[in-house]
Amino acid sequence: MIELDNDLQSRQHARELVRSAKQAHAILASFSQQQIDAIVKNVAQEAAHHAESLAKMACEETGFGNWQDKVLKNRFASLHVYEAIKEMKTVGIIHDDPIKKVMDVGVPLGVICALVPSTNPTSTIFYKALIALKAGNAIIFSPHPGAKMCSWKAIDIVKRAAQAAGAPAGSVSGLTELTLEATSELMHSKEVSLILATGGEGMVRAAYASGTPTISGGPGNGPAFIERSANIPRAVKDIIASKTFDNGVICASEQSVIVERCIYDEVHRELEAQGVYFMQEDEAAKIAALLMRPNGTINPKTVGKSALYLSQVAGFRVPANTRVLIAEQTTVSHQNPYSREKLCPVLGLYVEEDWKAACNRVMELLTNEGLGHTLVIHTQNQDVIRQFSLEKPVNRILINTPAALGGIGATTNLSPALTLGCGAVGGGSSSDNVGPMNLLNIRRVGYGVRSIEELRTPGSQAIPQLRPEPVASPQISILDDARFTSGVTRHSDDRFSLTPSAPCENEINEQNVERVIRQVLERLDK
Repeated sequence: MIELDNDLQSRQHARELVRSAKQAHAILASFSQQQIDAIVKNVAQEAAHHAESLAKMACEETGFGNWQDKVLKNRFASLHVYEAIKEMKTVGIIHDDPIKKVMDVGVPLGVICALVPSTNPTSTIFYKALIALKAGNAIIFSPHPGAKMCSWKAIDIVKRAAQAAGAPAGSVSGLTELTLEATSELMHSKEVSLILATGGEGMVRAAYASGTPTISGGPGNGPAFIERSANIPRAVKDIIASKTFDNGVICASEQSVIVERCIYDEVHRELEAQGVYFMQEDEAAKIAALLMRPNGTINPKTVGKSALYLSQVAGFRVPANTRVLIAEQTTVSHQNPYSREKLCPVLGLYVEEDWKAACNRVMELLTNEGLGHTLVIHTQNQDVIRQFSLEKPVNRILINTPAALGGIGATTNLSPALTLGCGAVGGGSSSDNVGPMNLLNIRRVGYGVRSIEELRTPGSQAIPQLRPEPVASPQISILDDARFTSGVTRHSDDRFSLTPSAPCENEINEQNVERVIRQVLERLDK
């Protein structure tokens, strides 16, 4: 018997997994909602049971982040995600409107190929397995080679838990021959219905190029704007907590801070008081040289490392309590790492004259990288929130919360997810925090309610008698929340007032120019 080369063996292994998953899906598709929910519940509980051991394993294998925060991520991706999806209807008739005579039926996609990043190697497996199974799909994981041991362990835990609750063999599986050829085989297979891609930009592009429908996350480059009305100590605390969570490996975390000049001194003092080290120009240059490789991609040796470690490698000393390194910046470009995604506790800082200049800087940063992803604003000004919400090209705008945890739905009520869609503006197919409903097709059933003769004779059909709408309680906007209306604003702010303020005597405008010309002419006449 001829022994196959490794690349061919890995391709054959991938094909076998797809065949097994296809058979499992045929059985899952016949399951009731109760059967599916029992599987999902058991997977979530068993995954949470192993949260700590897998966190330690992932941290040791990858060298990214810290195991304590990975425990929280594992529990979030299991129990928190489960609580959010457990009541969802995903099987059979999921919506029935007897008045309009339309009905929706949930239809599983089939077999899902899930790419797993090395930054979140176990939590991603828990999360993707739960949302895929909840939608009645089989799932095959392609782990990152740099995190294969902890990923294989997580896959095995999920697989055993699913089968113990009644899932057929093949419902959950993963590649054990980790080659590019095996992953390519999965992505190009005609039996794979969807690729759920989370990982590096190159792998995500390859997924879209495969021709198989793909839902992906994207690179984050989220700016954090501290507006003049913000609670500054709280804003700084949130930013640091977010940027240091698992040493900054969550893509929704802040990458730069934008501050209005009128509050800069106070923000600077607060940042230093809470453990931020402001780098000198030469120190910032040394860190910049570490952050990016010559080809412009993130240097994996900096991912998930602490501020103390990075400063030591760069060759300068910082105080022992340093949590984040920060560099003041004035430019944005693809060559400037401080204006790009940094998966470690390093931030760029931009000081702008007012909110309009801050708006421009936000747009510049997002256009440079991170379109469609995340923006965080620290403010108590409702008009600022409205203005940014209407104009900024992101799909998650977070208010007064740590971005890393707010973006994934941990400290906000956004859908809990570890795949954050960037939408068309970010080169993706979905703008959602991806959940089970993204992994379903909806079969719509519509009853005939009017004849073709009625369509040809407008006005001939009887006006339908609609049921009176119940009187609903008035809707309260989130912007009416006491958190946005209480407290004293430190700086007077009439920027959004309907009554224009009196013009400054020295302001350059048409009226003042005419006044100056008249004064000059009067002096000449004398």
